[in-house]
Amino acid sequence: MAYLLQGLILGTTAAAQPGPLQAFLLSLIARDGWRRTMPAAFAPLISDGPIILIVLLILTRLPGWLLSALQLAGGTYLLFLAWGASQSFKAGAPADSGEAALVDGSVTKNILKAALMNFLSPGPYIYWATVAGPIFIEAWRQAPTSGLAFLLGFYAALIGGLMIFILIFGAAGKVDPRVNRALGLVSVVGLFAFGLYQIVNGVAGLGAGVP
Repeated sequence: MAYLLQGLILGTTAAAQPGPLQAFLLSLIARDGWRRTMPAAFAPLISDGPIILIVLLILTRLPGWLLSALQLAGGTYLLFLAWGASQSFKAGAPADSGEAALVDGSVTKNILKAALMNFLSPGPYIYWATVAGPIFIEAWRQAPTSGLAFLLGFYAALIGGLMIFILIFGAAGKVDPRVNRALGLVSVVGLFAFGLYQIVNGVAGLGAGVP
C-alpha cells in the first residue's frame, strides 16, 4: 500500500505539471474536441515501457551526449507539432463530436503522435532516472508485487489526471468557443517554446561534450 500511495502521488503530480504533452493535448482539444483527444491520455502506456527499460538497463551506462541528441530530436518534433497546431489555428478548424475520428483513424494518429512526442522528450527519461526509477527498483527488490503496485498507482493517477485535464479544458471550450481559439494559441506557443528549449539545451549539451 505504501508504494501504491507513492505511485498515486507521483502520477498526480506528473499529470499536473505543465509540459510538452499537456501542450499537445491542448492543441488536440482546440482542433478536434475532447472526444478525439481523450484516447491520447493513454499515450504514456505506449511510450513509457521502452523509456523505463532504456533508463533502468541502458541509459545510465551510455555517454551523456545521447540525452542531448534526444533533446535535439524531441525539440525538432515539437516544432513540427507546433507548426501543425498553428495551421489548425489559422484555419479555425472547429471541434466536432468525434464520430468522424473513429472512421478516419485520427484517434489512432493522435495517440501515436502523443506517444512519439513523449518518447522523444527527455523529461520522462530524467524523471524515471532520478525519481520514479529508484523507487520502482526499491519496491521491486522488496517484492515484485510492490513494484507492480507502484506502477499501477503511478499510471492510474497519471492517465486519470490527463483525462481530467482534457475534460476541464474541453468543457470550457464547449461553453465558450473563444476558449478553443485561446487554447489553440496557447498550445502553439507552448509547443514552440518547449521545442526551442529542448533544442537549445541539446545543442548546449553536445557542445559541452565536445573536447
